[in-house]
Amino acid sequence: MALLRARCGQHAGGRDNSTARLDHGDIVHNILVTGGAGFIGSQTCKALSRAGYLPVTYDDMSRGHAWAVRWGPLERGNIADADRMREVINRYRPEAVIHFAGYGYVGESMESPDLYYGNNVIRTGLMLETLRLCDVRNIVFSSSCATYGGVHDRAIDETVEQRPLSTYGFSKLVVERMLSDYGRAFGFRSLALRYFNAVGADPDGELGESHDPEPHFLPRVLRTAAGQEPFIALNGDDYPTSDGTCVRDYVHVHDLAHGHVLAVQAVIDGGTTGAINLGTGRGSSLLEIIQVARRVTGRNIATEFWPRRDGDPAYAVADARRAALVLGWKAAYTDMDQIVAHSWRWMCNGAHRVREVTIEPRAGTESVR
Repeated sequence: MALLRARCGQHAGGRDNSTARLDHGDIVHNILVTGGAGFIGSQTCKALSRAGYLPVTYDDMSRGHAWAVRWGPLERGNIADADRMREVINRYRPEAVIHFAGYGYVGESMESPDLYYGNNVIRTGLMLETLRLCDVRNIVFSSSCATYGGVHDRAIDETVEQRPLSTYGFSKLVVERMLSDYGRAFGFRSLALRYFNAVGADPDGELGESHDPEPHFLPRVLRTAAGQEPFIALNGDDYPTSDGTCVRDYVHVHDLAHGHVLAVQAVIDGGTTGAINLGTGRGSSLLEIIQVARRVTGRNIATEFWPRRDGDPAYAVADARRAALVLGWKAAYTDMDQIVAHSWRWMCNGAHRVREVTIEPRAGTESVR
């Protein structure tokens, strides 16, 4: 620990070394993005780049994709590897960290809680200690509405008691508490973004969801429309909602990325800490999403009802007024037809091409074979 403290101490106060310079002389502040090769992380890296930052992706690539890292360097490593993280921090001198490197599937968390406590909690705790010793204390955390849990019949604001139903949700809640404690004890400034269901694809068509297997509802609906799956399973038809299926607040990944940029700016400026919801404030049931997908794709989508899944609340819709008040954030994409159309275009025109693209890990540039 003493050696780690000494080496990382070089970072403190080194403002001239903590930035990268573009050819035209502008200073670009570096942001370390753990899990930046994933669905939301990669879109956030693109948004950071457009906002004038250099996103440095730090990812072990267990669930990320090198082809999604196009707007900054890719550094491979695990968040629990203190030596590797220290090396990357000393190289880039990041002004803040955006932490996406957590597992994010409700069903998996209930079947394999060891994965979620091991990665989302224990490894994140080790990462926080490395950041503390390296004097990197500005953090934006990818949290979740799953921390709320419970039964709700109206939009959820940040004052609602957090009683998560899933191991996934509880792991996010533990990290929120860790960040709060590190703020009180060590001067960390952090924002936990509790966002609702991430959907859609990059409006430019460059990025989208690519999981194998695919656990998320909308991509599986569209795979069914494309004939890649025989039907879409709906877990439960007896929830206390208008049609018996779960109601969710579907927020476009482009809007989430923009929210992370605003959040990191707020944390760096030192004026905002705590937790903020990101959502549209509009709920759609699973059956309503299927109807939208049928309309957008013009295809039949077969369905089957299966038993409820452990950890799923009936209703989860955001009250995002604090995001508007504190960050000036509001979802730009609220029309489900448009959101689904972006995902469908990615599936038809983008996803099948990613195998043709290779990424240079250091430069973050792409070459086509």
